[in-house]
Amino acid sequence: TWVFFQNCHLAPSWMPSLERLIENIDPAKVHKDFRLWLTSIPSPKFPVAVLQNSSKMTVEPPRGIKANLLAAFDGFSDEYLNRCGKVEPFKMLLFSLCLFHGVILERRKFGSLGFNIRYPYTKSDLAICMTQLAMFLDDYETPPYKVLSYTAGQINYGGRVTDDWDRRCQMT
Repeated sequence: TWVFFQNCHLAPSWMPSLERLIENIDPAKVHKDFRLWLTSIPSPKFPVAVLQNSSKMTVEPPRGIKANLLAAFDGFSDEYLNRCGKVEPFKMLLFSLCLFHGVILERRKFGSLGFNIRYPYTKSDLAICMTQLAMFLDDYETPPYKVLSYTAGQINYGGRVTDDWDRRCQMT
């Protein structure tokens, strides 16, 4: 059997009792498959002895480009992904747009090493690019890569860019 206590940090007055309970567990009397799981945010009230005698795991939200990709893909339904007449090219190019958006957002974090000027890119920049992507794929027989690159890089995202070096970096 497993026992799971969630959000232990919300019961700081119970922490000493928990510590005593854990100290009194006799391994000879407990089933070999018994596991006690405790979840908590970092808390000064959490018993140090319990932490020292435990296996610890941490779960952190993704950072960087992965977090940006997850945020960009958040909310795409199957209906949305299949709305374009050319589903496969749409999905591939949509991923490319989301990756571009994630990289652009990530570059801002590096200050002058990323861009000379901090540009206020938003999800609406990505949204207009996605709308244009579906429109251009439906209107052309083959994907118009140069048109898509120009509208996304020079107009939608590039319309904010005022520095030539930043534009050059963005378009690579």
